[in-house]
Amino acid sequence: MFDALKRWLGSEPPVAHAEIDPKIAAAALLVEAALADGIYADVEENSIRQILKKAFDLDGDEARRVLSIAEELAEDAADHHRFTKVVKACMPKADRIALVENMWAVALADGEKSDFEESFIRRVAPLLAVDDRERVFARSRAEAAARKR
Repeated sequence: MFDALKRWLGSEPPVAHAEIDPKIAAAALLVEAALADGIYADVEENSIRQILKKAFDLDGDEARRVLSIAEELAEDAADHHRFTKVVKACMPKADRIALVENMWAVALADGEKSDFEESFIRRVAPLLAVDDRERVFARSRAEAAARKR
């Protein structure tokens, strides 16, 4: 039995997974915010694409590519910690707060407030080291911007 275990453990070294690009991790969190209510509306997808273009200075094709990868990762993700870990490690605090504000913008893009989307953002913000006060202000800014549209 121990010989079989030794052969199994020594057969091949584990493959290290490449770290996710921070832009893709942030985009995946935006997608997860949109998916939290079970509906991924076109208006939410368009909102995410515009956010990516503005936040990361991407052209339309690159924003579509990043969003496509993020959608696949978000759909297959067991949880969001994989994404929050990368964003927290790679993005400065001001950008993480802006990401939370953008998650609110995506959640509000379809014109409906969802308890599921709100709950998702509440759970994710602390994992991004964004405290409750900053999260509430980010929501207020996103709601004010949504009213202007």
